[in-house]
Amino acid sequence: MKEFSFKINGQEYKTTVEEKDGGKAEVTVNGKKYDVELPANAKKATATAAPKAAAAPAAGAAKAAPAGGGMQVKSPLPGSIIKVLVSVGQAVKKGDTLLTLESMKMENTVAAECDGTVKQVAVQPGQNVMQDDLLVVLE
Repeated sequence: MKEFSFKINGQEYKTTVEEKDGGKAEVTVNGKKYDVELPANAKKATATAAPKAAAAPAAGAAKAAPAGGGMQVKSPLPGSIIKVLVSVGQAVKKGDTLLTLESMKMENTVAAECDGTVKQVAVQPGQNVMQDDLLVVLE
């Protein structure tokens, strides 16, 4: 079982995900349990998610890459990519929306945390992502 803590639009969500057999999971959000079916192409949360994740801003999380790799924008929470609004070579300003991510039936925008040029777009609409998966690289 993995535990996550999210802060979305100022509201804190405490969640747990316990994977079951047959592509099913039990997800608990603020004490309320849900039985969910996982898509066949979904990554296993137990194999990829970080335990007890810190609260993540809805605007997106960016982390510096190793030397010369640019600024990596990573998923602030698990969900599904709805729209990708940038392409490789496009200039962006701090605060520009890079993409929209749906999580727990809420749309969340992921914004650029610095000015730059899009070096890589690592996701596409319809793709499922886990917390800390790479979304975009800026240089």
